[in-house]
Amino acid sequence: MRIKDFGVEIWMNTYENYCKYNLAETCVESLTVDELLQMSGRKDQLLDEILDMKLTYGDIEGSLSLRTNVANLYEKAIAQNVTITHGGINANALSILTLVEPGDRVISVLPTYQQLYSIPESIGAEVKILRLREENSFLPDLNELKSYVNDNTKLICLNNPNNPTGSLMEEGFLKEIVEIARSCDAYILCDEVYRGLTHEGNNFTVSIADLYEKGISTGSMSKVYSLAGLRLGWVVGPEEFIERVNRQRDYHIISVGMINDRLATIALENKDKILNRNLSIVRQNKKILDEWIAQEARISYVEPKAGTTALLKIDVPMKSDEFCIKLQNDKGVMLLPGSALEMEGYVRIGYCNNTQILIKGLEELSLFLKEI
Repeated sequence: MRIKDFGVEIWMNTYENYCKYNLAETCVESLTVDELLQMSGRKDQLLDEILDMKLTYGDIEGSLSLRTNVANLYEKAIAQNVTITHGGINANALSILTLVEPGDRVISVLPTYQQLYSIPESIGAEVKILRLREENSFLPDLNELKSYVNDNTKLICLNNPNNPTGSLMEEGFLKEIVEIARSCDAYILCDEVYRGLTHEGNNFTVSIADLYEKGISTGSMSKVYSLAGLRLGWVVGPEEFIERVNRQRDYHIISVGMINDRLATIALENKDKILNRNLSIVRQNKKILDEWIAQEARISYVEPKAGTTALLKIDVPMKSDEFCIKLQNDKGVMLLPGSALEMEGYVRIGYCNNTQILIKGLEELSLFLKEI
């Protein structure tokens, strides 16, 4: 199978260990194991439980307690609608591999996480790109989407909240997309790894899995729950589809680690504490970013509505990758170039990691902009 190089992952792997101020990080500042267990109020008991674990394969599709806690993040799901995966990246891949065959039409938004369009392309699907534009606040053009669907459309791929723009499709907008998908009997796969981090009002927006009988939601412990090191995600969808995903998983992952499963369960049992912590970080850091943008003449953006990332338009006399390399070499500040997202002329910033790193990184970025 031939597949395009994964632009974001290659860039991150190349540069993230060699920066002073990582403003490309997409997770809310990560928790330690100690912090997580302290939140549970049962640290000693849980440590004893984990130490007594015999490290077998465990529950292949995820423990019932974990799948039940994931299902509780949705209005209509039960444990049978859930399967556990190696991160959100594996959830997306398994979903696409389960559904898409050569010759199928797949429609994907762009920018988004690259696997949503590159994996279908590698399978031999006809991929139609639905480009998100600044003038539409980086929301899909529904008329354009209607023009792309046909009787051969198998899958529509979305990302909500969107990475990298932070745009957010509300319930009414998603219902219009559902009707378009229903018109051609297509599935909708929505990468929802940032669901739970809305900047104002109710932090949990509606999921596609609760709106559509052929809606598939993918999520993970990485972004919203600050536990990327667990490498644990999930697929939520119709029971017959989950059964098919589980037959696909046998060839790819077998099970996640038992300790990962247990720690993720503990986190979801204490999700309100984690979310209160993380929403405080996200909303505080977003204000810092807003104030910085307002005083930078050469930077602009469509204000993000959710998630941890924003797409900054840069008015500089160089390509985005050249800009990012020079910035990191000169100031130690890491950003992601738009070229890695097929969005030249922009850079992606992750603004929800350590607040002091954000403040110092933005100060250094301002100095750099003056110097160039």
